[in-house]
Amino acid sequence: MNYDIMKQYGLTDAMINEASLAEGLFVGRVLSQSKDIYRVATETGTLFAEVSGKYRFQTRRLSDFPAVGDFVLLDRDLGDSGNGIIHQVLSRKSAFIRKAAGKSAQEQLVLANIDTTFICMSANNDFNLKRLERYLVLVWESGSTPVVVITKIDLCEDIDSKFRAVDAIGNGVDILGISALTKEGYDDVMSYMTPGKTVALLGSSGVGKSTLINWLVGQDALETQGVRNDDRGRHTTTRRELVLLPSGGMLVDTPGMRELGMWDIDEGLDRAFQDVETYFDKCRFRDCTHTNEPGCAIYDAIRDGELSEKRWQSYLKLKTEDAYSENRDDYLKKKNEKFKNISKHNKVKYNKLK
Repeated sequence: MNYDIMKQYGLTDAMINEASLAEGLFVGRVLSQSKDIYRVATETGTLFAEVSGKYRFQTRRLSDFPAVGDFVLLDRDLGDSGNGIIHQVLSRKSAFIRKAAGKSAQEQLVLANIDTTFICMSANNDFNLKRLERYLVLVWESGSTPVVVITKIDLCEDIDSKFRAVDAIGNGVDILGISALTKEGYDDVMSYMTPGKTVALLGSSGVGKSTLINWLVGQDALETQGVRNDDRGRHTTTRRELVLLPSGGMLVDTPGMRELGMWDIDEGLDRAFQDVETYFDKCRFRDCTHTNEPGCAIYDAIRDGELSEKRWQSYLKLKTEDAYSENRDDYLKKKNEKFKNISKHNKVKYNKLK
């Protein structure tokens, strides 16, 4: 089968080998999603699709369902005879997962198969290092490579201080500064837009993600709005959408995220907080809890000004949040099993009384 178009969309040889095991199905990539309907690119064009009843019945986790960026196997590659049916999701090379918004104890798959993630924050009122730390953890955990993009640098008089602040917590990640107004930073951004590679844009509402996409595409591919009177951008993106660029690279725009709940982030914490964890092996005692033990390298570093107290507290907060999420998930599973057993017992007891 010819996969020339799908290779432009990032299909890899490993995915082709996996797809070849399923006869009679066609490869597609999810471009966008609206509830249970997916818009999918195939070798012959785009079509709308939905998961099969069997797939829905057998799926146990929300993250097993297709998401924007996923490569899927469908029963057709044309949409002239109704919606396509998705039978399988091919193995992912990266997956951006967060805790579902609200009180739910489930994971939410946001994006899949992303090579590089631009964490966008504007140089004006949106500049928030605490939120950036959370994004860095989640992106590293996903398997993608983070790049911090500071937008609207034309609105900042001291942009160098912003770069220094990001660099202090970035542990070596690339930092770009751009202005859609002056076109500054365009070449730096374009260096990531290589054929077959996918870049996702994450960030709060109004930081200029859609404007950046239109800037790179060269046309108004996505709706944008200007800056409000209070110096904040206006939110326009309402869903995640993958766009193929003339350069051959791909961009995924995302709505602003109000919640960034942690979900199984051990590896992400290790990568995002290397500067903190490098002190753990330097403590006098191997089982140091970093609270009140003598010879604790963490507190020696804070005392000597090598590590900031705020940075250490950020690490502890995220570590605690992750542990709470895992414990809460285990608790709810046990609780559900308990109620199932009670219901089963009462049903047996009722049948005996009959």
